[in-house]
This record gives sequence, C-alpha cells and structure tokens, in this order.
Amino acid sequence: MLSMAGMSRTLRALAALTVFAIVLTGCSKKNKEPKPSELPTGTQLMADGAKAMSEVKTVHFTIGVNGKISGLTIKGAEGDLTKEGNAKGKATLEQLGFVIETEFILIGKDLYIKGATGGFTKAPASMAASVYDPSAILDPNRGAPKLLTTAKNPKTEGKEQLDGKEVYRVSFEPDTAALQSLIGTSATGVTGMVWLDAQTKRIAKAEFKMPASGGNPEGTVTVTFTKYDEPVTISAP
Repeated sequence: MLSMAGMSRTLRALAALTVFAIVLTGCSKKNKEPKPSELPTGTQLMADGAKAMSEVKTVHFTIGVNGKISGLTIKGAEGDLTKEGNAKGKATLEQLGFVIETEFILIGKDLYIKGATGGFTKAPASMAASVYDPSAILDPNRGAPKLLTTAKNPKTEGKEQLDGKEVYRVSFEPDTAALQSLIGTSATGVTGMVWLDAQTKRIAKAEFKMPASGGNPEGTVTVTFTKYDEPVTISAP
C-alpha cells in the first residue's frame, strides 16, 4: 500500500498531467481554428482566387444538383475542359419532364452529342448555350474567375481541411450573370460558399444554396474542381 506521502506525490503527478493535457488540447484547437483576425480577408482571397483561376490551362469539373431547382436544366455533369473552351464529358439533363443522359465533346464551333443509343451527332457549339455551356467555366469574362471578381460581401469563415489539403472557406453573394455562366441558372437570392486552396488560391469547391421557388423547396448546386493543369486530349469522335 502507498503511504500518505506516496499518495500525495501520485495525486500531484496526476494533476500536473491533467493540466498539461488541457494546455495541449487548447493549443491544438487554436492551431486548427485560427482567429478571424489571423485569416486573409474575403476580399483579398477572392481577388487572389480570380487571378489564379484566370491562369488555369485545364481542369476536371463536377457539378452536382440536390433538389429540384426551377429553371435549371442540368441535373449533373462531369468532364474535362481547357482554357480555350474545348470540353468533353457527360451530363444529365431534364427536358420536357424527361431525364436524359448524354456524352458531349465541344471543340471550337462544333458540338458533338451522344445519347443513350447511337453514335455522336454533330451540331453548332451555340446549341450548348441553350442548355449548358461548359466552355464558359474558365473564361475570365464569364465563368469561375468572373464569379470571384464580382462576389458581393465576401467573408472568410475559416480555414479547414478538404480532401487532405488546407483551404479557406469564404461566404459570398454571387453575381447573377456569373452564376448563369457557371451553373446555368439566373436565380436570385442565392447564397454562395467557396473553398479556396490555401496555397494556390484555386477553387477546390463551390456551393450555392437556391431559395425555394415555383413550389420547389430549397436546393443546392455543388461544383468541384480537380486535376488542375493536367494533360487533357480533346478530339472529334
């Protein structure tokens, strides 16, 4: 059995370890959650992000839609695109109440579309604009760069991990025209959130919450960008 003196020493040691653990926990939490004053401003991050996105040569994009959103034809898309506006991938569209799965290749003024059956059909690239035009995504005057330069009331919400990388999370009010080019909707009252890579300032993810309208509840559109500047080959079928 421990003597009273031994028990006293043990209790003091345990108390010291407890205090040390609390201090370490506090330090760890502080490192993971910087104070707002320690983070770059939303305005600065959006400016840096717009510059970084304007310099992108190629990217892989994914668009996901959660909920039924009035006026939004596209229900999902994924593909690769270049700064010149060439693109290839797959898209899910809703037209006249029918859901259509398509493959697309966009090269210059030519658009190639393939449905569930048959081969590719050639059409003018302008046809894509009436449904969804992926060539606008990297266009500094229309797409992702424009979305960041026209962002209203940007506010840095925090710094966190996303897919193993550090990112800044910034809330903002998206410009209607830029939103139309990026995801194909001119809805108003939309709130946005963008995650910018802490090192490159490129967009890792953007999320847009659509207000309820036309009898439909709130919906969400999520856009993710990966494989920046990796080699991409886009050719006619």
